[in-house]
Amino acid sequence: MTESTWLSHQLLIAMPGMLDPRFEQSVVYLCQHNHDGAMGLIVNRASGLRFSDVLEQMQISPADPTMEPWPVLIGGPVQPERGFVLHTALAGAAADDPEIITLSPGLALSTSRDVLEALATHIGTGKALLALGYAGWSAGQLEQEVLANAWLTVPLPEPALLFDIPIEQRWERAAQLAGIDLSRLSSQAGHA
Repeated sequence: MTESTWLSHQLLIAMPGMLDPRFEQSVVYLCQHNHDGAMGLIVNRASGLRFSDVLEQMQISPADPTMEPWPVLIGGPVQPERGFVLHTALAGAAADDPEIITLSPGLALSTSRDVLEALATHIGTGKALLALGYAGWSAGQLEQEVLANAWLTVPLPEPALLFDIPIEQRWERAAQLAGIDLSRLSSQAGHA
């Protein structure tokens, strides 16, 4: 693949015939895709934990103890003990923090405690989602899965899908925003 065909900053939408239960009806935001492989976060699987649970475990006191109980997502099966924060610009988070990776204008990925503290103390100054683990593919693996009709790839139509659409609606909504009706798709791949 050439640099122009990498799928970074796009969505992977699991096709209806996805056989891997870890990815069934999932939407993955691809943070990085290049000749070495791909890394992304599943953005529509709740873990059962809340942001306040993570703050408590990390001994971070929120500015508002009654803050909205944001769900923590299952970002993928790789390193499920590690937390990732996908976020817009956040007040209180240092832009030069080496643990903050700018993915696209206005969107960043972090593993920094500082970002969690900024979220806890500056509620409402940015949008974020917290995920445990990530989805990863070795070199060429994702391309093979796309060719096998496991994934539909679409540009991220709007960041609101990552932060504002209810988690349980993101799979169908991601496809709708791309003009796709998932109920009309076949699980069989065709090649002309």
